Amino acid sequence: MSLTSFIKLFMPKDKIFYTLFEEVASTLSEMADTFFKAVSDSDPKITEQYLRKIEDLEHKNDETTHKIFIELGRNFITPFDREDIHALATALDDVADYIWGSSKRMLNYSIDHGDNITKEYAQIFLKATKALGTAIKELRDMKDLRAVTESCVLINSLENEADELLDSAMMHLFNSSIDPVELIKKKDLYEMLEIVTDKCEDAANVVETIIIKYS
Repeated sequence: MSLTSFIKLFMPKDKIFYTLFEEVASTLSEMADTFFKAVSDSDPKITEQYLRKIEDLEHKNDETTHKIFIELGRNFITPFDREDIHALATALDDVADYIWGSSKRMLNYSIDHGDNITKEYAQIFLKATKALGTAIKELRDMKDLRAVTESCVLINSLENEADELLDSAMMHLFNSSIDPVELIKKKDLYEMLEIVTDKCEDAANVVETIIIKYS
């Protein structure tokens, strides 16, 4: 084996990690968009189709996340700390899990249409996953750190908005004359929806940690 070939064995395969993270971010955006379409459609059958599509996207995301972990085991040198790669992959996977968890509750509880609260959360998901996509894309070369910072700040702001939305949703539920069973269903759904935004914020915090280390 030549010296050049030997050295190449230890060269970091940076592009594969960036590509896989960008693929995850793209899938999250598609999941958010599909959820928004699901809760915005007036046809229960169409809504169900969209919600079930989210399960397929969640499985797709699991496969990509698994590839990241495989590459982490294969590569001796990585573009940034192994712990940060693991933390970011896990955080992004959590976002996907909770979007699917919200969809599953709508299916299992026979919630056919999204109410105004659910629709507002869907809009927050769209903005948060788009911002995550921007931040992750900029990790590839870290030339536009302002874009990363602005994206992370936006995600933090959206998480605060989601917290306030949950508070108002709970006040409305417990001050209404809604059937107790329906109240429990809605409460569980709203809490799951809010966790999605928590997980987006967790992912943004990992991104911020990375740029602080390497900028």
